[in-house]
Amino acid sequence: MSDRKQFLTVMIVAALFVGWIAWRGFEVTSLNDQLKADKVVSSYPYQHRVLRVEGDTATISSLRSHSLSTQQALSVVFPGMTHLADTHRDWQKAERELAQVQARAGDIVLASPSINRVRWELDENWYHLQFMKSQQHSAF
Repeated sequence: MSDRKQFLTVMIVAALFVGWIAWRGFEVTSLNDQLKADKVVSSYPYQHRVLRVEGDTATISSLRSHSLSTQQALSVVFPGMTHLADTHRDWQKAERELAQVQARAGDIVLASPSINRVRWELDENWYHLQFMKSQQHSAF
């Protein structure tokens, strides 16, 4: 293969790769725009967002996981509720609301023709930022 053909082949492969990466970034941005456009999802104190798309699976950020209970998550979102008993109806209401908002976020993402599955991932970065904010406020 001549140097010119080899150079053209490498450039075409590189262009396809860059295009593929750009498309994935566009897809994530587009899905996040759809989440922001939904009044229910966007008005919730925690903003669910698509972190990445791999094939037909979208990974969405979440407040809860197997290692973090819903009540622990909600106590960060609604710190004023920490003094309430575990069985208080406000906890139950907050848990239902979080579940409904998260389900709605999943449904919005699944409505995209290129997405067939949703995976939820604990938003550790959000918790870190909340911790940093609380440290900053307590310093003053």
